[in-house]
Amino acid sequence: MTALKAVKVAPKGMGLNDFVAQQEGYFAAEGLDVEFDWKTFRGTQSSWKGLEYFQRPQDRPYTQPNEDVIQGACAWGTVSNASAGMGRIVRGGYGISPWAIFVRADSSIRRPEDLAGVPIAVGLRAGSHFNVPYRLERYLPLEEIKIVNAGGFGARLQALLNEEVEAASLLPPQIAMAEQLGLRKVMEDEFHTIWWVPANAEPATVRGYMRALDRAEAALAADLPRYLNLWELAIPAEFQARPWDYTRFGRGERFVYQPIPQTEFAEIMAQVKRWGLDQYLKEYDIEALIHEPAA
Repeated sequence: MTALKAVKVAPKGMGLNDFVAQQEGYFAAEGLDVEFDWKTFRGTQSSWKGLEYFQRPQDRPYTQPNEDVIQGACAWGTVSNASAGMGRIVRGGYGISPWAIFVRADSSIRRPEDLAGVPIAVGLRAGSHFNVPYRLERYLPLEEIKIVNAGGFGARLQALLNEEVEAASLLPPQIAMAEQLGLRKVMEDEFHTIWWVPANAEPATVRGYMRALDRAEAALAADLPRYLNLWELAIPAEFQARPWDYTRFGRGERFVYQPIPQTEFAEIMAQVKRWGLDQYLKEYDIEALIHEPAA
């Protein structure tokens, strides 16, 4: 019997595919013995106050030796991370995730335009951050769009509840959590996510991982209610005692087993530069950033 290949994965927690693939044995069917990197995952949910780029929890596997981890993030963040020297972009698949800005129920903020000059809680240089200028600039000049680095989604949601901020940029499952907590949605949209891996990751291992996510996607499409309780795995420690109704959490991020449109890469580079967030970009040739270049 062939031994399974040991692989460490840090789930994003924005969708259920990783958890379904583990539960249903799809990783094992691809010859992978997946270990979830809960330390990195929980770190991405926690506060990042005082942490600079390269110091965030998701950066550490790439700035510390012998920490090879498969991760995923927003398309902007993944491209920026790879360009800054942290890993390589996986071309084979991408995610589609909801995004929203929430305020407290008693807030006077009701429209996107009301967010002019209001600091919005985000996670530094991650999807919750990049989405704010990208989506809000339809309503406000860039100079009136303000952010504050609160960190991961547990920290952002807690900061909003504690009245430390007036608004927060949220992703699944904190969108569903915010709705159950009675917070009010000001605007919403969707964005793309992509995976990134160490430069030395074995292509066969990465392809097997993506196939397992695709099988999980099919399982979710066939019987979503069966898996909704798996959202419990994505709840930060400080919110686990609450009686969440997982049947109302919905789908979250969806996995698409095909390459992300190449036109997005040029737009990502251009937008990151416009936003003044290109300080750490070193490599602008996207093909040089792809883990497994096209044949």
